[in-house]
Amino acid sequence: MGVFNVHERVLDAPPDKVGALIDTLAGQEDLLWPHEGWPSMAFDRPLSRGAKGGHGPVRYTVVAHVPSTWVRFAFRAPRGFDGFHEFAVLPLGDGRTALRHTLAMNARGPARLTWPLAWRPLHDACLEDALDRAQLACTGAVARPARWSPYVRLLRAARVRGVR
Repeated sequence: MGVFNVHERVLDAPPDKVGALIDTLAGQEDLLWPHEGWPSMAFDRPLSRGAKGGHGPVRYTVVAHVPSTWVRFAFRAPRGFDGFHEFAVLPLGDGRTALRHTLAMNARGPARLTWPLAWRPLHDACLEDALDRAQLACTGAVARPARWSPYVRLLRAARVRGVR
């Protein structure tokens, strides 16, 4: 099953300011990843090609990194996630920049069920929280903060209680 999932936020900030957020990923001063409400992103070394890590049960390797511009991660787990996810900075002009997260993969085996039923809603909520963090870091405010759906809250509550 082919999966193509995109989250994007247009920010009133120049590309260098938005791009700097990517470079903080998994660092002590991570300004992009929503580690307050989600498993933290961590790597075995600073963000660079070849770094291995992930967040929670999602594991990946950094396969490309252009500082302040783009980073791509290739999935290693969960089983059946065959593809990548990435953050990219897209200059729009007039002091505005898009920050885009793209996930592209083939869901195989159990992921054909777990992606649409559990992983996708959690992924979507996490990424919208990350984009809220980016907007806050770049502009000082978030006009319409993301809200978790009742289904996402249910999935998170079940996970906390040990249901998998």
